Amino acid sequence: MKLARPRPGTPWNWLCQATGVVPLPARSAREGGSRVAAQGGFTLLELLVVISIMALATAGVSLALRDGGQTQLEREAARLAALLESGRAQSRGTGVPVRWRADAQGFRFEGLPAGTLPTQWLDAGTTVRGPATLQLGPEPLIGPQQVLLAHQAHPERTLRVATDGLRPFAVEPLP
Repeated sequence: MKLARPRPGTPWNWLCQATGVVPLPARSAREGGSRVAAQGGFTLLELLVVISIMALATAGVSLALRDGGQTQLEREAARLAALLESGRAQSRGTGVPVRWRADAQGFRFEGLPAGTLPTQWLDAGTTVRGPATLQLGPEPLIGPQQVLLAHQAHPERTLRVATDGLRPFAVEPLP
């Protein structure tokens, strides 16, 4: 046998006999009988949870779609330009000739004390194409120089770190 609470204005006697439901006494106002039992719609908390899940999913997709090879190559080129300028400034400050040279393990600054500047690439896949030696000083004006950087994962993409001898080293895309 099923139990149900009668609703006001419902002909419960006829309905209970037809369905076999035994009516329970109606709730009093203290028990919450005056409140509407079910309302349509969503709560604010439910909406916030859905929006948070959508934001996390969007962030995950955007991070998955990033082009790691090109981004890493740009980061390496910008770092190398800054290191070359630092080596150039130290060469002018001390009056000692400094040469930058790339090798199989990374690169080195000849003429500076060991440990003064980093000697490793951030990513082991970074390679140097073409001449791998730059003269950084001690003269304030040096000749035009450049070094080409590539990444093993994307060998078709190359960036140039160059100077005209007067301006600082800068990263330039190849045409």
